Amino acid sequence: MHDPEVAQLLASIGTVEDTGALRSLRDRIQEELERKLAITSVEQFYSDLNEVHDAIVSRAVHLAEQDMARTGNGFPPVPYAYLLFGSGGRSEQTLSSDQDSAVVYDIPDDADNREQVEAYFRTFAQIVVETLKSAGYPPCEGNVISTNPEWCESLSEFKRKLNRWFEEGHWEVVRYLLIVADARIAAGDKRLIDELKESFYRDTLEKPLIVRRMLDNTMKHKVLIGVFGQLLKERYGEDSGSLDVKYGAYIPMVNAVRLLAIQAGIRETSTLERLAKLREQDRLPAGEAEKYAAAFRLFLRLRLLTMERNEGGMYKNNGKIAGDRLTAELRRDIKEALKAGKRLQRLVTRQTTSKLL
Repeated sequence: MHDPEVAQLLASIGTVEDTGALRSLRDRIQEELERKLAITSVEQFYSDLNEVHDAIVSRAVHLAEQDMARTGNGFPPVPYAYLLFGSGGRSEQTLSSDQDSAVVYDIPDDADNREQVEAYFRTFAQIVVETLKSAGYPPCEGNVISTNPEWCESLSEFKRKLNRWFEEGHWEVVRYLLIVADARIAAGDKRLIDELKESFYRDTLEKPLIVRRMLDNTMKHKVLIGVFGQLLKERYGEDSGSLDVKYGAYIPMVNAVRLLAIQAGIRETSTLERLAKLREQDRLPAGEAEKYAAAFRLFLRLRLLTMERNEGGMYKNNGKIAGDRLTAELRRDIKEALKAGKRLQRLVTRQTTSKLL
């Protein structure tokens, strides 16, 4: 954290003892960060902002542990890890972010207290999620969240599930595999996520045909630039004239870079870190890699300009930038960045399919 005022508020997160204070601190910190957006580099801003999100999640986990002990359930009976997926896993959360999460815990399959441990962590996950809801983080709409029993399981069960997903290979389970590729630990025992990722990358090597399925999923979202270089804006409804930055610019690049990183065995989760590693490994030409990184930085900044709203106490964002904010200069920059995104998608398709021939 490079800003002393925000750093002081950030340190306070580690001392709060109730959800109301946690929400109040989040509001104050985000207001302070927003004021400094115009004078802060996009990478520094995201670094500071995601440090705040991480601290809030970590504190929510701590408060849940304390709540479990206070209500007679004791402290965590076995090692566990609280994981983040999506933009949280990639450290790319904006001012508004939902909850994409999981709990993985370490217990032998034949342990006598297995049912009690499962019950403990399901209750624990419920407390964490409710605490974060109170702090303004809505649950993931796709139900990839630690309160879903499918995402609150033992390490051994998660490994078996990964293996099963690799075997099945249909659209939905491939989506889950790509979600796991972005996983990052928020609290707990890092060894567990390391083992989970090791299993993921080992299965990727042993079942290379899954990459074909991953490519199909990766190319679902196309960059919003037409064949004549025009921006493809929303045509109907209340968002008419706006540009869908999230699904028409940001997500296509996230997906493309992630697939290259998976094939290269790169464990980093942030898109810019993945690009840097791909360049270091000579999997991308240095010049092109920098153009992709520059385009992605623009998309990150644009995401901070998209329409924010507060619904029922939750921070929300529709991922679209209003048409009246698209100046001639900004439109020109966006077009160049989208062209880079389109080149990247073509490169990923070409490289991936050539390996499968």
